[in-house]
Amino acid sequence: MLTDIPHRLFVFDCDGTLVDSQHNIVAAMAAAWARHDLPAPLAGDVRRIVGLTLEIAIARLLPEADDAKHRALAAAYREIVHDLRMGSAQGIAEEPLFPGILELIEGLAVPEIFLGVATGKNLRGLEHTLAVHGLRDRFHTLQTADLCRSKPDPEMVLRAMTETGVEASATVVIGDTSFDIEMARSAGATAIGVAWGYHEVAELAKAGAHAIIHQPADLLVELRRLAPTA
Repeated sequence: MLTDIPHRLFVFDCDGTLVDSQHNIVAAMAAAWARHDLPAPLAGDVRRIVGLTLEIAIARLLPEADDAKHRALAAAYREIVHDLRMGSAQGIAEEPLFPGILELIEGLAVPEIFLGVATGKNLRGLEHTLAVHGLRDRFHTLQTADLCRSKPDPEMVLRAMTETGVEASATVVIGDTSFDIEMARSAGATAIGVAWGYHEVAELAKAGAHAIIHQPADLLVELRRLAPTA
């Protein structure tokens, strides 16, 4: 039963929270850099910008370049990712759900709960990822980088709340980066960090996470702990 928690909208980050996509993201960034005769960015640096809108992420990885170069790299990255999905490029890897995520999503599939995603992916990429795992129909609202301003701006969460008619006090955001936590806090939602993703636990705590969980099964436990008592 979920009647003992006030939350009715659960907004999940995708990369690093629902799925482990780091291999493909790092590989695609390296390939995009190679097209422009640039040395590949460090994998650790790439993981740190996962979740941001692509052009903003690339600007952080290559701050010395101008806007035109950032846009060109972003275009190359998108083309490479598309080729990976279509199987016409080498180096594709599975993007598995993290252990326990499927069980969590299935456990939240009740009429009184809305599920959403807020991600730095574009809508086409998110739809593909969810479809691969048979989860597209589980989610009621999808907020993506081509529809909204980049995290940590709260627009993604605010739009998800508007689309579902759920107030901030009944909304929880679950993510693996400080960008997710800052976005949630700015929207007035409960911010839950996950320890299995791409930012360190200390960063999530510093960003203001209300709680940090180490496995998906802990989510409802922590929300019950945070819920106000009568």
